[in-house]
Amino acid sequence: MPPALLFDISKIDLERKPIYDRDAIVEVNPQNYEMQQLDAILWYDKEKKLILGYKDVTENEFWVRGHIPGRPIMPGVIMIECAAQLLSFFVRKILELDAFIGFASIEDAKFRLTVEPGSRLYLLGHLTAVKSRKYSAYIQGVCNGQMIFETTVSGMKV
Repeated sequence: MPPALLFDISKIDLERKPIYDRDAIVEVNPQNYEMQQLDAILWYDKEKKLILGYKDVTENEFWVRGHIPGRPIMPGVIMIECAAQLLSFFVRKILELDAFIGFASIEDAKFRLTVEPGSRLYLLGHLTAVKSRKYSAYIQGVCNGQMIFETTVSGMKV
């Protein structure tokens, strides 16, 4: 059984205009083109170190043709990239750190269900550690009301 969600997303207007869209995200995170895996930030709470973003999974994703032919499913490694980009955005934009955050580690990743093109993958994050050079967050991926994955990702100031 999956753990409880980090916060109740039903209390957030998921249809509202994002606080930060793709253009605003790419100004903070250097990933672009096919590697930009974070489409929007809908909400955050700086004090509680919580954030909600999403990735719209489309038929045009670079992996659709080859993973898995006839039944494309989002690779777990791409879900982890979404989580890492959410952490990077939070640290750089919300905490106002003016430095590149490189991927440092992944811990306790669990994948429960699949994500297919045509879905919106919500990313719920909680920043769990802020050190002089290292930042960690527990991230949950949710699609269609169900937890898809959970993990802890860490980034390092480079």
